Amino acid sequence: MADSTSGTPNPFKSQGKFKEMTMETRLLLAFLLMGAVLFLTPYFIQQPPAPASTPAETKPEQPKAAEAKPAATQPAPSAAAPAKPAPAKPGAAAPAAVAAPAEQSQVIETDLYRVSLSNRGGVVTHWILKKFKDSSNKPLDLVNPAGIAKAGYPFSLSFKSQKPETDLNQALFVAKRTEDGLGIDFDFADGKVTARKSFRFTKSSYLGEISTQVVVNGVQIPHLVAWRGGFGDSTVMNYSALVQTLHYETAKNSLEINEAKAAADGPVSVTGQFAFAGVQDAYFAAVFLPRGNPSFELMTVSDQFVQVKDGKDEPHAGAGVGGDGANRFALFVGPKDVEILKSVDPKLEGLIDYGWFWWLAKPLFSSLKWTNGITSNWGWAIVLVTVAINFLLLPLKVSSLKSMRKMSALQPELQRINDKYKGLSMRDPKKADQNQEVMDLYKKNGVNPAGGCVPLLLQLPFFFGFYKVLSTAIELRGAPWLWVGDLAQPETLAIRVLPLLMIVSQFVMTKMTPATSPDPAQQKMMLMMPLIFGFMFYSVSSGLVLYWLTGNLVGIVQQWFFNRMMPAPAVVAPPQAQSKNKPRK
Repeated sequence: MADSTSGTPNPFKSQGKFKEMTMETRLLLAFLLMGAVLFLTPYFIQQPPAPASTPAETKPEQPKAAEAKPAATQPAPSAAAPAKPAPAKPGAAAPAAVAAPAEQSQVIETDLYRVSLSNRGGVVTHWILKKFKDSSNKPLDLVNPAGIAKAGYPFSLSFKSQKPETDLNQALFVAKRTEDGLGIDFDFADGKVTARKSFRFTKSSYLGEISTQVVVNGVQIPHLVAWRGGFGDSTVMNYSALVQTLHYETAKNSLEINEAKAAADGPVSVTGQFAFAGVQDAYFAAVFLPRGNPSFELMTVSDQFVQVKDGKDEPHAGAGVGGDGANRFALFVGPKDVEILKSVDPKLEGLIDYGWFWWLAKPLFSSLKWTNGITSNWGWAIVLVTVAINFLLLPLKVSSLKSMRKMSALQPELQRINDKYKGLSMRDPKKADQNQEVMDLYKKNGVNPAGGCVPLLLQLPFFFGFYKVLSTAIELRGAPWLWVGDLAQPETLAIRVLPLLMIVSQFVMTKMTPATSPDPAQQKMMLMMPLIFGFMFYSVSSGLVLYWLTGNLVGIVQQWFFNRMMPAPAVVAPPQAQSKNKPRK
């Protein structure tokens, strides 16, 4: 594995470009801009104006792939703890040579996973979770085969300041299984260098242990245990963006996350007392929990290679954990399921990150989970919860609809004011008189000019709540609904049906909603909103589109009843307008 050095990345640069906004930030800005249009146009009604290279990386050394052959597993109730490495004594006699004559593979199988290991480097070649499938409906292997040639296998060793002359990632270790069949020790020595790796697994748990030690001429050499070249389900869309390194800072009680672009200018390291650290994708994680020394190092690296699914050469985040001459960690490799994480270690619940809207996302997920217990389908649970949300918000929506209806009735008066001040520039002092007349008209008729923004603002928190639930709750991963194979992913059809239905429903609802401006240009712009929404939603998860589509359909029904039940209000002109229109005697 390549040597690594620490560095401090520029947070505003990634491969010579400014840092790209996340999907959440883009959607938030889009909603805020649309809300600004709805809010500001009643005041200013006029025609709208016309419209690097990545640093070279040292190619890491990787072990040769070993074809794993299943071996018989001896069941045991729990895994034995690995022996704690004894500290080396300087000046001790040179160890006898310990090396295997040939490359061999070992397989350790439990109720939950099947792990294949190679004695060439003492690394993991496959880590298959038995209860999960990838998006191609094949057994989920957390080891990404596309990244092996570039970054090596998981649990390779990385050295920073001092590197042994012997390449331990290519050395043939001697493998020894434990009596219970759930552990394995890898040992190597060549007279100068002594190295040991020990793995321990548990039959019915995703938690195990790993310890490593490297000694050169009787002195322990600091090193990191790495998982690079990608992690998790490599068959999903936008895979490279989902792989991140993470560490949980105990002092701040916060989860810190780094993407590959954080290490675009070279490896980035952070050292501290972490509850855990490692690598993750959207639904799975491989994290190290300290046993012994509470302070350790996390190194984030960026590995550039071509992903098999989409054929794109993209950066992938990788992690190195440790930093001591002898490292010992508990190791969790498995799904980010809340109940599983709590049962393994309460600290691991911090892996579930709901972001800014955690206060809404958590109860939203609980509501979906409870509803799914009735419907036995997550898609119908999303539909029912969305309907319930819209009816709970009905009083606020009715108030907003009344305000919009009044604004629609005021259009002739607004047009009269616009005609009176026609041709004025925005800097003309008379513009203040125009705005004052508009505000007097609104005040006289009890109209809130921001009322039209309320439906959009009401949906915004729930939108981000659903977004975080669908992108973090593993229960919805692979959940089907009618023709949709996975609600957590975009549709796989050549033409995605849900976004098209959403565009149509958005257009119908826009046509049914009373116009709040007499300006034809703004009305045409509002009719373009469904296409903008369709573009925004075309590549997001199907569950999120289903939520918005359901909200549109409920809104259409509510608007239809509202239009039938409530007549247009009478318009009262402000005193200034009445005096100017009054006929002279």
